[in-house]
Amino acid sequence: MKLIECPRDAMQGLHEFIPTEDKVRYINQLLKVGFDSIDFGSFVSPKAIPQLRDTAEVYAQLNWQDSPSKLLAIIANIRGAKDAITFEGISYLGFPMSISETFQQRNTNKSIAEALNELSEIKNLCESKGKKLVTYVSMGFGNPYSDPYAVDLVGQFVDILVTLGSDVISLADTIGVSTPENIKYLFTSLSKSYPSVEIGVHLHSNPVTALEKIQAAYESGCKRFDGAIKGLGGCPMADDALVGNMATETILAYLDEKQIKTSINKEAFVKAMQMASTIFPAH
Repeated sequence: MKLIECPRDAMQGLHEFIPTEDKVRYINQLLKVGFDSIDFGSFVSPKAIPQLRDTAEVYAQLNWQDSPSKLLAIIANIRGAKDAITFEGISYLGFPMSISETFQQRNTNKSIAEALNELSEIKNLCESKGKKLVTYVSMGFGNPYSDPYAVDLVGQFVDILVTLGSDVISLADTIGVSTPENIKYLFTSLSKSYPSVEIGVHLHSNPVTALEKIQAAYESGCKRFDGAIKGLGGCPMADDALVGNMATETILAYLDEKQIKTSINKEAFVKAMQMASTIFPAH
């Protein structure tokens, strides 16, 4: 079971800048918890995501060498990938691909075709420095733009990403429209088609439907879950009423109830929860 904590996603849409020292303090605490990976920052234009303009400064103060967790950074183009691969402690580069043409333009300022071309070069850059590529299938459960969507379309898209060499594919419910039924159908069908590919979920949800979505993914064989403490965050590029990330504590509660072992240090996790209450603006 791989649990990925996403403070980057929790922070990126906030208007009030979180001081660098607070980010460092928080992420260093997360590095003690036992997550598989920490999605800690991004190498994108500070004009697009000003909250994360200090990612390099944050990285310089992280105790990643003393942690079993790996660092993941989001990139949106080749320039960002070239920056990210120079950091020894960053193991994963995450790239947002969307099956919605509208959202791909909003999110990365390029078409799907252009993004796929860049993804191929980004994969080569990752291999040159021993990094792994995580590709997010944004709007993977539907979109609000009336762009074409179908489960078969997702499958065709994943086939392209596998061909391009993505090490991990994460099905992203960018706007919280997934249901237990389509999570089960999509994840089960993709897992059967690509048994050797690591496929995870990055689900956005409101608290009411969160647990049933986690259960649907787990029962379909998912062993990789993204989450954010307190369910904070969402995608600032989605341009609609944001739903938060899947709350990490909800994921852990489900796994505990099912007596599924994880590598989480509960005491360190509680400290991180307490710290989040002081660092993030009140919600």
